[in-house]
Amino acid sequence: MTAPRTFFDKLWDTHVVRDLGDGWALLHIDRHILHDLSGPPALRQVAGRGLPLHDAGLVFATPDHAVSTLPGRDGNTFALGGKLLGALREGTSRAGVRMFELGEPGHGIVHVVGPELGIVLPGLTVICGDSHTCTNGGLGALAFGVGTSESAHALATQTLRLRKPKRMRIRCDGLLAPGVTSKDLMLHIIGRFGASSGVGYAIEFAGDAVSALDVEGRLTLCNMAVELGARFGFVAPDEKTIAWIRGRAYAPTGALFEHAATYWRTLRGDDGARFDLELQVDASAVPPMITWGTSPEHAVPVTGTAPSPAAVDDPSVAQALTDALDYMGLAPGAPMSGIPVDWVFIGSCANSRLSDLRDAAAVVKGRHVADGVTAWVVPGSELVKREAEAEGLRDVFEAAGFSWREPGCSMCVAANGEQLAPGQRSVSTSNRNFVGRQGPGARTHLASPAMAAAAAVTGCITDVRSLM
Repeated sequence: MTAPRTFFDKLWDTHVVRDLGDGWALLHIDRHILHDLSGPPALRQVAGRGLPLHDAGLVFATPDHAVSTLPGRDGNTFALGGKLLGALREGTSRAGVRMFELGEPGHGIVHVVGPELGIVLPGLTVICGDSHTCTNGGLGALAFGVGTSESAHALATQTLRLRKPKRMRIRCDGLLAPGVTSKDLMLHIIGRFGASSGVGYAIEFAGDAVSALDVEGRLTLCNMAVELGARFGFVAPDEKTIAWIRGRAYAPTGALFEHAATYWRTLRGDDGARFDLELQVDASAVPPMITWGTSPEHAVPVTGTAPSPAAVDDPSVAQALTDALDYMGLAPGAPMSGIPVDWVFIGSCANSRLSDLRDAAAVVKGRHVADGVTAWVVPGSELVKREAEAEGLRDVFEAAGFSWREPGCSMCVAANGEQLAPGQRSVSTSNRNFVGRQGPGARTHLASPAMAAAAAVTGCITDVRSLM
């Protein structure tokens, strides 16, 4: 009798082309997505060896990291981005890869457009030269980031050599309270277990709180699995997943869709399947969260305070806390609520989908951005932008004093000329608050879209529940 298998084991096993021994396997890759930073060098490597792509029809591209999001932008608005865009156009045209151009449906951040177009589907292996490819696990895909050489290998062979990771399950029991989102839940998890707790694991998120999330909330949850140190994060597909995928541009249609849905319903772990590590979280007790420092694990309740290094016994840990506080310009024990902010950024592959913009607009409506605060909304894709405009969300944000931008990565990565000045403080819906992430000397506090909106209209870090 076959031993019970986890969801991850099932996906892994169905993609093994060859068992290479010692935990290594050659896996088939179902979908490959390229962007403007990592795509051109991978395509050049393949072309430089005189190799064709194994199957160009399984590869898609979109420029996102280095393109300007300035309203009315074109490909050359940011000069360096224009060069990278040109290289992506040239490489994809030569290789026969579908690239989504600026302004057309399908353009946007790679981890937003893959799911929304139905390019990513449950049960598929999906790669991209970007660490946040794990986002796509929210649809029940085995999705992970790769380096340039790995990307080139997959382009030429449709396979990758990987060592199988250990399996972890994080059960989130109970339901999230009003004003608390999947972003808060994930910041709580990272803050509690640490940024290296997932190293060497593939993480399955489960439990009542995860089941209750909509698909876009699950994408946010899986987006930050890499901030736990994991390469894979995923949620088993269910009826919500199937309903969300139906009608997507690249999804199956008609009888093929129903056949696929029948298969997707089998994609879950067996009763009694064993994990190498199981963690539990009481989701009902999670409050709105905010980061205070220079790692996503520096997360505390918005009603909490920055840490006091003097209270830590380990000298190296105490020094790291001191360095983070100094960089952020915060005193030990400083209350988080009330800290003044200069910028608010709502966007990134973590939180730029339609539901995220709706959450922020619900807080913003009838209010105005505080004096001295610059606030941006950057939709994650051209489709998100158009849908939000059709719903009147753009009008809500612009009436409140926000700048409504074009799709792209924007201030999340600051590789596009869009960044904070040294010493400026932002509340950002992105996924990383590393030193210099939003510009040299920039100070970033990670939060949910609703929390970011609350900071924009009050001028300081604010518990969004006080505005509800």
